[in-house]
Amino acid sequence: MATIRNPVEWGMDQFRTWSRAVASGSHAVYQADEKVDSLVPAIRRITPADLKDVLAKGLDDFGAYRTDVIFLCLIYPVIGVVLARAAYGRDMLQLLFPLASGFALVGPFAAIGLYEMSRRREEGVTITWRDAFGVLGSASFSAILALGMVLVVIFGLWLATALAIYAVTLGPAPPASLGSFIHDLFTTGAGWALIIVGVGVGFLFACFVLAISVVSFPLLLDRHVGVATAMWTSVRAVMANPVPMALWGLIVAAGLVIGSIPLFVGLAVVMPVLGHATWHLYRKVVAH
Repeated sequence: MATIRNPVEWGMDQFRTWSRAVASGSHAVYQADEKVDSLVPAIRRITPADLKDVLAKGLDDFGAYRTDVIFLCLIYPVIGVVLARAAYGRDMLQLLFPLASGFALVGPFAAIGLYEMSRRREEGVTITWRDAFGVLGSASFSAILALGMVLVVIFGLWLATALAIYAVTLGPAPPASLGSFIHDLFTTGAGWALIIVGVGVGFLFACFVLAISVVSFPLLLDRHVGVATAMWTSVRAVMANPVPMALWGLIVAAGLVIGSIPLFVGLAVVMPVLGHATWHLYRKVVAH
């Protein structure tokens, strides 16, 4: 005979199921031949002044391979315009800002080729944009792909959450036009509720992604480790350097906002600079 469980029992069952799924997934991406001393990379402490250095090195990498990386990164504004056009054409104007801000959630994965270019330049190898695809031959490519899919899922959850916030504030009907949407957004209480709640929730998503990915992708490229190790190392790096990492998150967010106006064109420059700089941030934070 079936019994009706209370919400607490049901929640605990769901948590146990989720935990087993996570454990199973971590075994699937764990590298069996990881060295013991590579499982817990040492973390260095940095200062805000170090961020100026990593940005300078990112700009230097960008300057050295400007034509190559701009050609490679033209895909970012193209994707942005396509997504914006799709939202506009499908009566989904309320997703324009979440789509634009969502670049911060998938950016660490999208910039993987840029990390590879900086890594090879460190080794003194002459490179072109084609070398960005060298990541495909990395021993950790499966782990990189798995972590990338985690960020894609988080991006999808952010869009779903943004839609839900819109539905309970200005929705559920889609905006009649861009002009009316902007008017309602800034001149009504519901509009300001959407802004405040949306920015707050988006901030939490961004903090979570920053914590698990700020150095994890470069680590996967540099060492033969698994996803769990890479994510935990990234979290430890943020915990050891809360102020510099918070500033880094603000720099990335500001850069992506500037690069998205107008029509995402600036992303062809902003993304490579931030991508190269992220590699150098990893070098400063994770000891070798």
